[in-house]
Amino acid sequence: MPEAVAARERAAGPPVLDVRDLKKHFPVRKGLLQRAAGNVFAVDGVSFRIETGETLGLVGESGCGKSTVGRTVLRLIEPTAGAIALGGTDITRLDKTQLRPYRRQMQIIFQDPFSSLDPRMSAGDIVAEPLWVHGLARGAALRKAVAELFERVGLRKAQMDNYPHQFSGGQRQRIGIARALALQPRLIVGDEPVSALDVSIQAQVLNLMLDLQREMELSYLFISHNLAVVEHIAHRIAVMYLGRIVEYTDKRTLFTRPQHPYTEQLLLAVPVPDPRVKRPKRVLQGDVPSPINPPPGCHFHTRCPYAGDRCRVEAPTLREVRPGQSVACHLR
Repeated sequence: MPEAVAARERAAGPPVLDVRDLKKHFPVRKGLLQRAAGNVFAVDGVSFRIETGETLGLVGESGCGKSTVGRTVLRLIEPTAGAIALGGTDITRLDKTQLRPYRRQMQIIFQDPFSSLDPRMSAGDIVAEPLWVHGLARGAALRKAVAELFERVGLRKAQMDNYPHQFSGGQRQRIGIARALALQPRLIVGDEPVSALDVSIQAQVLNLMLDLQREMELSYLFISHNLAVVEHIAHRIAVMYLGRIVEYTDKRTLFTRPQHPYTEQLLLAVPVPDPRVKRPKRVLQGDVPSPINPPPGCHFHTRCPYAGDRCRVEAPTLREVRPGQSVACHLR
């Protein structure tokens, strides 16, 4: 993130989440002895901040590293390099015992509301498990806390003894949200939390998340490939391509004045529900390069209609091109 933006935000105190030059490389092993033969550059130098009560939307094509960023931030996956600060405390190198108190401050809502719930546990036990593990409630107090969580997310306490297969998809995601809320976190990572739901149910879950954000001053890292969904919930948006952030700005600016060619292409791909509206049809040429062997220079130059010689040899840095809008492009 450009220093000018960082300096302005530091003046308001430490953010809920501050990620600096985060990298995650997965080794590729081959042969009988499984020797390292290269790396998958899943996340390759990502930086962003999330303030209290703010939602940062992280968008991009499938395989660009969005989910890896979310899981690495939570230390579900160990980072290769970079720094992760939660509320001003660097948690990047803490061991499991030291990290335990910070686990309560950050939770995740998974993409698939069915596979993320244990089919052998009742819904009430699933929501109660975080409270039990952290020793926050037992017995009648535990059941009362779970009942309150069920009601908060729009479920009936009578459903606590039901199992996941007895709920609809939207209800299962509400159980996942209740589980994430159980420890009263400051940050919730939503890893495509509505992509597996019907459109009408998506709206209900998004509105629930917005209501909870207002009530509890929650901060969200909202990961999605659906720009319409991100436009509804996010305050700021970071656009990722092949492990790097290529544009970072507020929601209104991104949708009205995109600066990076990749962002422009993403917006052109969003369907318009009006057949009378005519837009230029520009389809991206070629396939997404492999993260095992990304192209030199700007990763997007192999598909960019404006790429020049400099783009092919020099990687652009994310820099502020106008107040609050940062772009990684030599042409801006």
